[in-house]
Amino acid sequence: MHLGHSYKQQPPSGRFDAIVIGSGIGGLTVAAMLSRHGKKRVLVLERHYRIGGYTHTFTRPGYEWDVGVHYIGQVGEHGALRSVFDKLSDGRIRWAKLPEVYDRVELGARGYDLVAGTQNFIETLGKAFPAEKGAIAKYVELVKSTAKKGSMFFMTRGLPSLVSAVAAPLAKRGYAELAARTTRDVLLELTKNEELLAVLTGQYGDYGLPPSRSSFAMHASLVAHYLGGGYYPVGGASVIAAGIAPLIEEHGGHLATNAEVESVIVEQGIAVGVRLADGSEQRAPLVISDAGVANTFGRLVPEAHRPAAWTKALSSVPPSVSYVCLYLGFKSTDAELGLTGTNLWLYPDEKHDENVARFEADPEAPFPMMYLSFPSAKDPDFARRFPGRATIDAITMAKWEWFSKWQGTKWRKRGAEYDAVKARWTERMLEVLFKRLPQLKGRVDVAELSTPLTTARFASHPRGELYGLDHTPGRYELPLRAKTPLPGLLLTGADLATCGVAGGALGGLITAGALLGPGPVMDMLKRA
Repeated sequence: MHLGHSYKQQPPSGRFDAIVIGSGIGGLTVAAMLSRHGKKRVLVLERHYRIGGYTHTFTRPGYEWDVGVHYIGQVGEHGALRSVFDKLSDGRIRWAKLPEVYDRVELGARGYDLVAGTQNFIETLGKAFPAEKGAIAKYVELVKSTAKKGSMFFMTRGLPSLVSAVAAPLAKRGYAELAARTTRDVLLELTKNEELLAVLTGQYGDYGLPPSRSSFAMHASLVAHYLGGGYYPVGGASVIAAGIAPLIEEHGGHLATNAEVESVIVEQGIAVGVRLADGSEQRAPLVISDAGVANTFGRLVPEAHRPAAWTKALSSVPPSVSYVCLYLGFKSTDAELGLTGTNLWLYPDEKHDENVARFEADPEAPFPMMYLSFPSAKDPDFARRFPGRATIDAITMAKWEWFSKWQGTKWRKRGAEYDAVKARWTERMLEVLFKRLPQLKGRVDVAELSTPLTTARFASHPRGELYGLDHTPGRYELPLRAKTPLPGLLLTGADLATCGVAGGALGGLITAGALLGPGPVMDMLKRA
């Protein structure tokens, strides 16, 4: 499987037409689009030892886990995202459908299924809340219409400035008002049933903010994305990057790993290349950053060249939530353990906002949520690669401040105190797991915990944030565009749109549209 080339062992050579900082899905998408349609030679620089960003996987003897791709929507036969991935990978990526119940939201002992298909979704929740069926139907329509308007709005960020000045207000009409409001405020106009509100917002972990803090625009994008059901890449999450990489290389591109960019080189007010941590330089007429907006203008661009208006605006939106993930391995099959591909969202009760606030104030308080994903059960190829094994990802929220005292220490060598903290988190998370799935107790073979420090090290997110900029209402007021005020420098990835694989890919398409014109992007999307 293609994992890129080590920068030191196989350094890139020759002239490149564009440099992409970061090999997340946004970076890979724009690199592939430029390679295919612009016939450009693209250099992709990745600080990790594997390409793919949050689409990569890691292994331990006998096991493999994803780190960010737990499920993806809209990649069914006629899905909009399916057409994008088919084009970028020449059809090399295959998708397995999750069970019809792709998510199950549990509020204490009470459980509710989220079922694939708009009508099925409405009917299933309508049976659980018969007096609220009309409200549920209105909710789904509002979610779908808001998400559609959002996609149109984000695409204007790749249009030329003069065209965008005309198109953006039109695209924003009816969307800006909802984007500026919290999810809870909008939903309270549809129902006052707190239990139903908790179920409808039961996927909030997918963007990291409880209902009273998140923008309804983000919530709508997320829910609409999964209404058709969830899917998983056959062969594991790393097949996504492995499927896209050949297109870049076929056009003379190069994907370099262990290639940490230290700064963007600016000469006479124009971005002309990058300087790497080892002191070497790579130059190209285009520099495209998939490192996140905060990283790009807080670290990579020299301070004298940071646009004042953008810097001021960015300071008003905090980084997103940090998280802790417990990767578990079992010497048994999913069938033997009674595991399926349905994701489990475990909550103490229906009070999402109160539970998050309590936990943020006291990390020893009960977890406000825990998400359980079963990658081995989702991937029909897992049993071939790892026979007789099963895996689980258990995820909960965390604050950077709880781990920041160990910032600057070396990975896997952070000291006894840090190891003790990790052991305590592991113990607490296993307690929640065993309470929900008691058949797993005593059967764990591997348990490895990642903290926000892991994210900071491998993804270069300064505070270990999972989703880049926080998805508050304020995020949707930022003046972000693919082409930045610094000539020669462009942005791509999730910060241009929304979090997740779909948001990151959309960010890549926005940037591709800014460079290639809207034709190639619209042609790709028309296939859906």
